[in-house]
Amino acid sequence: MPVGRKYYAINLFGIVFAKGQLDAVSRNHEYIHTLQQREMLFIGFYIWYLVEWLIGFCRYRDSHKAYRQIRFEREAYAHQYDMGYKNIRKHFSWYRII
Repeated sequence: MPVGRKYYAINLFGIVFAKGQLDAVSRNHEYIHTLQQREMLFIGFYIWYLVEWLIGFCRYRDSHKAYRQIRFEREAYAHQYDMGYKNIRKHFSWYRII
């Protein structure tokens, strides 16, 4: 289900769709997104995600750079290797990322 060649997995409403098996790092990355989605009541997450991507795309004129600048992605990439992060993560941690 993940669209495009660059994307291996997509998390929709806490359900992860992937082109194959996810390793522990990718599972952790997607779980961080699930936590973000829950605290934003899912729909809020997608609206905020889209708005940040649109702003980034207008700013950089590069869809991948816009994607990497989204606060949700920055938090997930920054902590994807820390398997204990989900246990110590504070609510709305993505918001503190500037």
